[in-house]
Amino acid sequence: MGLHDGLEADWTPLPPGLLRLRRSVLAVTVVVLAVGLAALLLPAAGPVWAVCALAPVPLGGWGWWLLGRNWRSWRYAERSDDLLLSRGVLWRELTVVPYGRMQLVEVTSGPLERRFGLASVQLHTAAAASDARIPGLLPAEAARLRDRLTELGQARSAGL
Repeated sequence: MGLHDGLEADWTPLPPGLLRLRRSVLAVTVVVLAVGLAALLLPAAGPVWAVCALAPVPLGGWGWWLLGRNWRSWRYAERSDDLLLSRGVLWRELTVVPYGRMQLVEVTSGPLERRFGLASVQLHTAAAASDARIPGLLPAEAARLRDRLTELGQARSAGL
């Protein structure tokens, strides 16, 4: 029995900008690590040991692949009474947020997100442990989702 069995929903994947952002951060990290290791090993141990500075490269390749799998696992669906969030490759997680339980919907965009033209939607509910987040949305979609969720949350909490 699968995680999504019995859930009738039109799933929306995340746009590719989030994957580009995360892979860019990974690439910069791998380059900085490799250059830093080479700068330490070359003078201390010589050119033969400086080859060890390439160790972060295969790890970066593995991380590149993992980031793609993780990005493909993220999706969300708007249904008539709730919002579904699904994510995870090894440990799959399905979050169901009833519109009537939403208290606050925020759109945030940090410096890297803004650089890549992205925003995140943060949902706050009555139970602090059930807050949910949808990262890597285009700003227009994040604003549309915020407005729609706020409207539906107000309608459901008023009993309409």
